[in-house]
Amino acid sequence: MPQPEQKLTSPTSLVVDAVLVIAFFFYMYSVVSTHVQSHEEKYIMLWGGLTAALLTALFWLALQMFRVVRRFHRQQIAERKK
Repeated sequence: MPQPEQKLTSPTSLVVDAVLVIAFFFYMYSVVSTHVQSHEEKYIMLWGGLTAALLTALFWLALQMFRVVRRFHRQQIAERKK
């Protein structure tokens, strides 16, 4: 008999993800904005923000992949114990 589907996300996990992603964006912006080859503040903000956004998207994807693998691993362990 198929088991009922569990929710894959909870409000708590969404908040944790949002906090981690926002913190990572600001950290990466502070790192990459110092490497922009310009003296104009608007270009530093533009290219620093775009680069940090790309790296943040990759971080979010890696975080989601980690959660899926962790859930699968825990599910496999629980099935073995039965």
